[in-house]
Amino acid sequence: MQHFKNYSVTPAMQKWFYAITIMLTTLAACTGDKKIPDVSRIQVNLEVQHFEQDFFAIDTNNVTAGITMLQQKYPVFLPDFIQHILGLSLTDEGAVSDTAIKMFLRDYKLVKDTASKIFSDFTGIENEVKKGLQFAKYYFPSYHTPEKLITFIGPLDAIFQTTLEKTGDVITQDALAVGLQLHLGKNASLYQSQVAQSLFPQYVSRKFEPAYIVVNCMKNIIDDIFPPKATDKTLLDLAIDKGKRLYVLDKLLPFTADTLKIGYTEAQLKGCYTNEGLIWSFLIQNNLIYNSDPLRIQSYIEEGPLTQELGEGSPGYIALFTGRQIIKKYMEKFPDTTIDELLQLDARQILQDAKYKPK
Repeated sequence: MQHFKNYSVTPAMQKWFYAITIMLTTLAACTGDKKIPDVSRIQVNLEVQHFEQDFFAIDTNNVTAGITMLQQKYPVFLPDFIQHILGLSLTDEGAVSDTAIKMFLRDYKLVKDTASKIFSDFTGIENEVKKGLQFAKYYFPSYHTPEKLITFIGPLDAIFQTTLEKTGDVITQDALAVGLQLHLGKNASLYQSQVAQSLFPQYVSRKFEPAYIVVNCMKNIIDDIFPPKATDKTLLDLAIDKGKRLYVLDKLLPFTADTLKIGYTEAQLKGCYTNEGLIWSFLIQNNLIYNSDPLRIQSYIEEGPLTQELGEGSPGYIALFTGRQIIKKYMEKFPDTTIDELLQLDARQILQDAKYKPK
């Protein structure tokens, strides 16, 4: 993580995490006294398909026949899996390298077996995803929700960049696809290898828990509904954009802990609330709010073990928290603003109207 020098950082800010924290519950911060709509009658069709079970059942003595059978069951997902997840070439006739498939099946069999034990009962996750899709239909009635939830096992380095983070879960043409290889639990032996740790430092792999599956699925839904804008360049633009997405995520997952949705530890999130004024003052004093220099704002808009300029104990990606708080302040002042209206509002206008000045 880039460390920036010549910034005015007070001793109090360096020790920001060790300040006396106020007791906050993450769920209360999310729902408060807001009314949560009843979406139980909203019809959502969702079929769960365990692609990894079918894929690893391929007869390695006749890979071509196995791929042909998978093509019939997964006509849309299989080409995506082969090309974009495994990174293999697929001919116009659907042929693929037998050798590469055999190697993957051999190398990842233990991963598949481990996942099969952990996710032997997928019903709870299925129900939570379905509930999230019901909320999506409530707030975005014209949105066509995916009708399939497909689980798969992919390579460790099969990572997709979403608006909020990098993840092994993705939304395809007709499905939400979940890479189980990155949800085996933060202490899984798979993540302790040298190769895995070079790809995923501990501050990343600690989120490789089953509990993040539903959160990642809904983040992908939000990206599908509200694609990122290439014009977002300044720290404020990016923070507000992420704040909007977290606000929508709160609406789609009203019963999910804030720590899961924002990706901070409980201690980090409490520290952010306690030091909210210090964080904002730091960004203002160092002329970062309207800065668009990637080198200067990188550590505030990307995942990291901490925000170095704010000191030990602070979370990386502090723009997530700041953007979220600005949006919350704006919606408190203008509660009649619809989600569609909020998503279209200009970042500077939101900041100005919110009068965000935390102490």
